[in-house]
Amino acid sequence: MRIKWLGHACFLLTSEKGIRIVTDPFDETVGYRVEKTEADIVTTSHDHYDHNNIGMIEGDAKHIQGSGRVKIKDIEIMGVQTCHDECGGKKRGKNHVFNFRIDGIKVCHLGDLGHVLTHEQVKEIGDVDVLLIPVGGIYTIDYKGAYEVVNLLKPSIIIPMHFKTPDLSFELDGVDKFLAQIGGGEYVSKQEIEINKDEIGGDRKVLVLDYC
Repeated sequence: MRIKWLGHACFLLTSEKGIRIVTDPFDETVGYRVEKTEADIVTTSHDHYDHNNIGMIEGDAKHIQGSGRVKIKDIEIMGVQTCHDECGGKKRGKNHVFNFRIDGIKVCHLGDLGHVLTHEQVKEIGDVDVLLIPVGGIYTIDYKGAYEVVNLLKPSIIIPMHFKTPDLSFELDGVDKFLAQIGGGEYVSKQEIEINKDEIGGDRKVLVLDYC
């Protein structure tokens, strides 16, 4: 499978059979380039402008939001309700985590998770091989909370998202604090990577992708 970072919390996940999933598409006010993207499935973790611009999706994509388990074109998706803040959603509402099973690999997108997961939520999410995790704080968990969540979910591959870059139009922490907390990582210097099932289960890797 291939993982391409489009910026912020938006990724294009492509299976070996060419099934395309877009997560949390953003609008032009976020600062990243908005490109029309073809997809079979689009997921939105919550209804905020920097995560719900399904207008950027071309094709007859199935829009997935909310809790529960679905299967679309051989892709299994588990949605788990969490909160966008640390006080039960009173500040910013609910957030949904999605765990995708693609080519036998479980890819978990945390959306705008605003708190450390409970043990019940960890159990509901299930096994995670690749974790797409917000690390920028302010509107989500910060680098310390992200480190705690990593230790709860125990992924093989960690890809940070939702952090400050030169193009982002609002303030978040950069990725460096998270990398220092977790003990380093690799700047991949490309936007898209390929992950095979035989890469899962080895030493934990932290990969920082480019967005263009």
